[in-house]
Order: sequence, then C-alpha cells, then structure tokens
Amino acid sequence: MGNDTSRQSSSARPSGASLISLTDQEFNTLTTFVKKKYGIDLTKKRVLIEGRLSNMLRERKLANFQQYLDVLFKDNSGSEMTILLNRLTTNHSYFMREREHFDFLQQTVLPYLTRTRQNHDLRIWSAGCSAGQEAYTMAMAIDEYFGGNKGGWDTTILATDISMNVLEKAKKAIYPADNLKDIPDKWRKKYTTTLPGGDIQVIERLRREVVFRPFNLMDSFNFKRPFDLIFCRNVMIYFDGPTKEALINKFYQSTSPGGYLFIGHSEVINRDTTQYQYIKPAIYQRGGR
Repeated sequence: MGNDTSRQSSSARPSGASLISLTDQEFNTLTTFVKKKYGIDLTKKRVLIEGRLSNMLRERKLANFQQYLDVLFKDNSGSEMTILLNRLTTNHSYFMREREHFDFLQQTVLPYLTRTRQNHDLRIWSAGCSAGQEAYTMAMAIDEYFGGNKGGWDTTILATDISMNVLEKAKKAIYPADNLKDIPDKWRKKYTTTLPGGDIQVIERLRREVVFRPFNLMDSFNFKRPFDLIFCRNVMIYFDGPTKEALINKFYQSTSPGGYLFIGHSEVINRDTTQYQYIKPAIYQRGGR
C-alpha cells in the first residue's frame, strides 16, 4: 500500500461536506479485507463506499475512515461487518425475475428430477437470496407443478445470504405490491394475502417451505448431501474472475449428478474451466444421473 500524501486527510473536510473521503491506504485496507473475506470486489467502488458510509461515520462522531476501520476490525460479534455489507451491497430483487428460468424449472427441471429422484427428496438452494423473492418464486413454481402430489415430496428450499438485514425481511415475507407485478394473477391469489396498507405477504404454508440461513459463499461448503438445484443469480457480478471460477467449482462439487445451476443472465461461466454442461443461457447441468 502506498502512502497517501497527495490527498487531504478525511478529517480535514468541513463538517458540512457531503462526503468523508477515503485515503488511499484506508481504501486499500477496506477493499482488500472485503475481497478476502467475502469475495466482493469493491476496487472500482470508491465513490460508492464514501457515499454510503459517510453519514454513518458522522452519526457515530467518527472523524475519518481509519477510526471506522478500527471499530470494524475490533468487533468480534460480526454486527459491524453485517452493517457494512448491508450498506455496500445492492439487494434489489422482485418476484419472477428472469421469468424464463421459472418456466424452464417447471417444464424441464422438475419433470426430470421427479423421474430420477427415487427418494422423493429434492435438495434445493437459493444462494444469495436477498430478501427472499427468488426463493418464494421457486416455492410457488414447485407448488404449482406438483399440485396435489406434493405431499409425498420434500421440496424444502434452503435460502442463504450474508446480509442478516435482508434475511430478517425474507422471513417476514412482506413486500410492496409492485414487487409481485410479474407473477401470474392466479399465483398472487393462491400464494399471497394483501395486508392493511397494501403490502403483500406470502402465505404461511409457503413460508414454511423456505428455510433462511446466513452463509458466506467464500466459506467451505460442508453440506451433508449435494443439491439437485442451485440458484445463484446476480450474485457473482460482485466477484472477479478467479473468485467466480473458484465459486463455480465449489457449486459443481455440491451439485448432484444431473443437478442444475442457474445464474443471472448478466453473468457468464467460462465453459473451458467448468465441468458443468451448458444447457441454455444462464442454465447449466452436472452430467450423470
């Protein structure tokens, strides 16, 4: 890390300034730490970091980012890191995002899995689930597909994220009405209720189908059994190439033979470095049965 002699100290700005500046050293320290621990590449997000954290520093009477980093690194509870990640990562999602994925899930994936999974136990993971819209859309699609035959199947969805803030929202399953504008009307009537004030809540029966847990995708995957279906969409946009390739490899090792991986349409997997078979845009499958 180079010494930052060319920039003003972040404490030198007048109190009325809109932003508190990061010195080069502070910026390098923060971005290196976040990249190593969470895989998130913020090296091009200097203005975003200053913009989203400056008010918090002022509220805490912290004069500069070095004081904030001291607080962050001394906190052993993890709560400071949770606050940081909540502020720096964008958790924008909505129901039926990239609808063709859910069409393919119902028309191709679920018929295949119901033919090949003799134990009637589907292992499903929504990785980087944000506030739960993706996981609940999956639950709706699965419930609609199985209909009256669902009772004999375990279709519980594991939904994980690093942000405790969005996980708490996901568990409550309460959303603005416009979050559900893309789901079919019959799904809205069947799987949601309208609350006083106009917000929408997913019905309790479907909420029980999804288990929300905190999980860092940079950690080791020590799952007891592999997954038949993994959704990890619009998460890897924060990762650089090597981090993404390492994550895809971990997903592959945690996918059952014949299982599927769905990623975001803005994301690309290097087909030369993965064992997944390309099926169609943003959909991959592990070979075998």
